[in-house]
Parts: sequence; C-alpha cells; structure tokens
Amino acid sequence: MRLPNSMVKTKEVKAAEKWLGYLIGPAGALLLNAVLATYLNVYYTDVLDLTGLWGGAFLAIFPIASKVLDAITNVVMGYIIDRTKSKQGKARPWLFLSAFLVPITGILLFTVPEGSDSVKAIWVMISYNLFYSLAYTIYNMSHNLMVPLSTRDTNARGGLSVFNQIATIMMSGILVALVFPTVVMPMLGVDKAKWITFMSVLSIVALPLVLLEYFFTKERVTEEIGDSEEQISLLKQMKIVFSDKYMVLIYLYFLIYTIGSCMKNLGLVYFCNYVLGTYNDGTTQMLVSVIGGIPMGIGIFAVWPIAKRIGKRNVTMFGFLLYSLGSFICCLNPHSYVFVLGGQFIKNIGGLPSAYVFMALFADCLDHIEWKSGIRVDGAAMSIYNIIAVAIVGVATGIFNLMLSMSGYIAPTMDAAGNAIAATQPDSVISMITFSFVGLEAITGIVLAVILFFVDVEKNIEKEQEEIKARHAKVEA
Repeated sequence: MRLPNSMVKTKEVKAAEKWLGYLIGPAGALLLNAVLATYLNVYYTDVLDLTGLWGGAFLAIFPIASKVLDAITNVVMGYIIDRTKSKQGKARPWLFLSAFLVPITGILLFTVPEGSDSVKAIWVMISYNLFYSLAYTIYNMSHNLMVPLSTRDTNARGGLSVFNQIATIMMSGILVALVFPTVVMPMLGVDKAKWITFMSVLSIVALPLVLLEYFFTKERVTEEIGDSEEQISLLKQMKIVFSDKYMVLIYLYFLIYTIGSCMKNLGLVYFCNYVLGTYNDGTTQMLVSVIGGIPMGIGIFAVWPIAKRIGKRNVTMFGFLLYSLGSFICCLNPHSYVFVLGGQFIKNIGGLPSAYVFMALFADCLDHIEWKSGIRVDGAAMSIYNIIAVAIVGVATGIFNLMLSMSGYIAPTMDAAGNAIAATQPDSVISMITFSFVGLEAITGIVLAVILFFVDVEKNIEKEQEEIKARHAKVEA
C-alpha cells in the first residue's frame, strides 16, 4: 500500500509543522485518552456498577492482567517500527493506521451490551484490550517518536516538545478540567445511553486530527540515517538500551512519576465528589483543575527559555521540589478549598518542566545511545517507555479499585427522573481517596528530584550530535 506523502518539505522545522503536526493534530487522540484516564473507571464503577463484581476482584485484577498483553504488544510494536522502511519513515506509517483504529475501539469501550455480569465483564475485557493493547499502543508509540525523529536541532526539538505537550495539557484540559465537570458530567449522570453517545462523538473527532498529525510531521533523523542503519536483534537492542545509565534513570524517573500521576488522576473525580465538594456539583472539580492548572498555561512561554538557560534537567529537578511542597500543602487540610487550590497551584508550577521538556530530554538520551553504540534504538527504547506508561496505568487502576472495594466504597444510585443519588462514604473511603489524590505525590516529588540529579546527559550532547552527523556524512560519502 502506498501511503500519502507528508505535506512538510523543508529541512528545518517551520510554523505549520509545529501548529498542525504537534499541536492541533495530536489533540484528538490525546483528548480522548485524557478523558478515558479520568472517567473510564467512573463509567465502570458508577454507570455499569462493577465495583462489587466477583467480590471486588474484577476491577482490581482485569486492568493489571490486561497490561501483560499491553506490555507484549508494546515490545512487538517497537520491534516492528525499528524494522519499518518506507518513504514516509518508520513511525509515521503506523500513525496513519492508528487514525482509523483509535475511534473504532474508543466507541467499543462504552457500547457494553445489557446482560449478565459475565457478559459485561467479557465485553469490558475485550474492548479495553482492543483500545489500549492495539489501537492506542500503535498511536502512542508512533506519536511519541515524532519529536526524537523530527530533527537533531536541540532548540527546534525542544520547541516541538513544548507544542506537543500543549496539545495534552491545554486542549485536553479544556474539556477535562472545564467542560466535563461543569457541563458534561451533570448532563450524563449515570445514564448509559448518554455516555455512549458523547464518547462516540469524542472518538470520531480523533480520526481527522490524527490524519492531520500524519500529514504535517516529518522524520528527518530517519532520512539522515537512510539505509545505513544496522538491523540488529531485539535482544541486542534491549541490552544497548539498558546498558546506558541515563536511559535507565529516565525509565526509573518515568515509572515513579507515572505511579503518582495515575493515582492522582484516578482519585480526582472521587476526591471532588466526596472529600472537597459534593457529587457532580459542577464546580469543585472545575476549580481544582483550573486553579491548579493555570500555571500550565503560563508556563508555555516561560519553561523553554528557562530550560535553555539552566538546562532541561535542572529546571525539572528544581520544579519537583515545588511539586512536593504543593502536594504537602493540600494534605494539611484536604477539606479546605483554600489549602487544596493553593497547593494545586504551587504543585503545578513545579510540574511545568516535567510536562513540557521531558520528551526533549528523552530524545537527548536516544542521541547519546546512538553516539555511544553507533546504533539507533528508537522503537525498542520507546516500547519500554510505553510499557511503563500502560502497565502502571493498569496496576494503579487495579490497586485503586481494590482499595475502593476494601475500604467500603458505595456506588451512587439513580432516581426515577434519572438523577444520580450519591451515597455517604465511610471515613475509610475518604482517607483512601485523599491519599491517592494529594498524599502520594508529596512523596514522589522528592524522589524524582533526587533521580534527576544524576541525569546530566546534556553536558556533552551537542558535541555527541556533531560526531553522529559526521559519521553519517562519512558513510554517505
């Protein structure tokens, strides 16, 4: 099959590539994923009422078990990407395919048929794995490789990393932080038909936007290497990846960061419904997300200039100290709007660098590995990154649901008019939700700052990149 050509023709990164390929294009799939990260579990617990299924074991075990398959598909996808040769690059062809798979499987997540609990459980397991283990794995692997493969220019790559994260933080945040809690959730309630309709529309919107990302991206690094790239076994690739201290530290950093973020995201809705506010009151979650998230908007203009001055590692490391401080302030009085909103504001100032410059730091580690080994391991390295991302989501979801069940969580009911009626939760549930949302990240912030202290890959990266270019020029000659 012959794929359409990229609309990007220049050797340098231009404005159209930034705005269409790295900001607007990714918004659809990332928006869908952001909504799922926050609300899919709510759909399972509150709409489908699966919290007590199999004595609470189903929602605890199935997400974890599903991630075993997801981990396998990530490794396979990384192996395939590294061996894909086409005029459109090695990752972009899979980006094109994912444009059609993501919306189809996104719809299947919510169209759970009526029937016995066993029928629901089977559909949930199949649809969940079709989306996360197949469709979103293909999209996320290829999407995340766009920044490292776009260019070796560190400034241009840093700019693309910022634009890429704006798509996640700002565009998805508009729906997740503003529209969803104030308009969508009160409208949907626990009405299954409304959930299916809304999420189907959201899934379909992803299709044209992913295609836009495909048409306005370009793999300049892949083109630079050309046919000189050596094909080696997956085992050797993995050995190269894990023999590099910087990449191992980056993986450890990402693992701990993801654990904290997943537990926070899972606890957000429950925290706003039962600890800080009332069930679907339309304002609490919006205030928590917006007041806490304002720094993310301001940081678009501030983070990269600071990172260029003091280094990506340094600005991220110091940011995590603020991150921990803000979370600790929230813990002092989780029932107070003043403490929670103030703490979230400080925390998200600290989280700015990790959000906007991480992928540029990851790309530096990939270049360092290429300089040291002479081999490019983009797909293999990204497969490990994605395994951490998806596996921890599953593990965190399973643990969170098990904790909900064991602490005595009571799902809301629906009255004759279709309105949700929330139950009064026991103190054990309140404590568990509070720790998940504001407690854990007070700890992980300190740990992350310590890990980043040892990731000093930037000190020689420009020299290493020049040597890499000289090698390829020699091979071409």
